[in-house]
Amino acid sequence: MSDTQRQEYKVSRAQHPADTCVTVGAATVGGGNFLLIAGPCSVESAEQIATTATAVKAAGAQVLRGGAFKPRTSPYDFQGLAEEGIQLLLQAGRAAKLPVVTEIVDAQQIPAFAEVDIIQVGARNMQNFSLLRQLATLNKPVLLKRGFGNTLDELLSSAEYLLSGGNDQVILCERGVRSFDPALRCALDVAAIARLKELTHLPVIVDPSHATAAAHLLRPVALAAVAAGADGLMIEVHPDPASALCDGQQSITPAAFAALAQDVAALRAALR
Repeated sequence: MSDTQRQEYKVSRAQHPADTCVTVGAATVGGGNFLLIAGPCSVESAEQIATTATAVKAAGAQVLRGGAFKPRTSPYDFQGLAEEGIQLLLQAGRAAKLPVVTEIVDAQQIPAFAEVDIIQVGARNMQNFSLLRQLATLNKPVLLKRGFGNTLDELLSSAEYLLSGGNDQVILCERGVRSFDPALRCALDVAAIARLKELTHLPVIVDPSHATAAAHLLRPVALAAVAAGADGLMIEVHPDPASALCDGQQSITPAAFAALAQDVAALRAALR
């Protein structure tokens, strides 16, 4: 896409110089407002998601995450609790007074997301244009993740499907791109954060959990994202990562999340 074509898009900062702010519940992201999202990769049980919700709320999280429909590489891996998972997530969110975000994988699931506060479009569905067109008709925030093999132009073009269809409540998410180095599952594109902030008015958050796929690497990568100008973080938190049914190796404990939240607050204060 040429610079001229990009500037004509609704997502372009040339068309909308001021930062867009997306509000969900009592939280706002964009325009200097930082959003902290936390919760497990997958909703596994009522006790697991309720325990996590209470813990992350106490540590400063503003939105509860949890997967109900899980697109997995292997058909034999845990696929999530589907509609039951959404209900358990909603119950835990209401009890903790937190809005919730969860991933949709098929347009036919839209009715099940009626009470979900933010609909997440995952990396695998970033270019599912028929799904994006339908989400564009909803009056509901959409969290759009960059695909692990997609350019920034492609990410912004996918976001344009949402804005051109009438939904400007869009949050972009950098979650790492696939690289040549087997030492890491993905490489977090820190430069993309700064570049996106130049190109678009939409808020940009970062998912360091999927970028690193390693709990011990999460803190430095998360802080690097904050330093690069991210508008928020989405962190995977599980009360017992060793027993997690999905991505336990990249999940941190509630205590580690509380410590990270304090570090994030301190860094943001120092950068002001």
